Amino acid sequence: MSAVVHFDITIPSDTAAGHEVQERIVSLLEQREFPPRDIFSVRLALEEALVNAIKHGNGLDPAKSVRIHADVDSERVFVEIEDEGPGFIPDDVPDPTLDENIERPSGRGLMLIRSFMSNVEFNERGNRIRMEKLRSADESDEDEAA
Repeated sequence: MSAVVHFDITIPSDTAAGHEVQERIVSLLEQREFPPRDIFSVRLALEEALVNAIKHGNGLDPAKSVRIHADVDSERVFVEIEDEGPGFIPDDVPDPTLDENIERPSGRGLMLIRSFMSNVEFNERGNRIRMEKLRSADESDEDEAA
């Protein structure tokens, strides 16, 4: 199953709708037998990015929506999520691993997205994230190579 699946969807600023999109993408990865750790990584990054767009970007405003574009094939998943919010400056988000920020709740989702995905980019305005996860070597392939 190597054909690329493309889809574009616009959802309301509702976390349940975000969860449905997340599960749709995860299902495509499962159908392509991505390694479990890749599926976990993508699921977590998608959840963080969608919640950020809905809650922080759109402020849970039911009049605003979130646009999602996804491409999935047997070797990679690419997802672009854009909200209607004012945006933010990713470099201004405090590093949650620094001692002075340990108690602060902000920044953890962004850190997780960056650590779990292969590539992460933001547009200049800061209201669109582009994430890509390249398929890892399967654990069974690694065992045979050892």
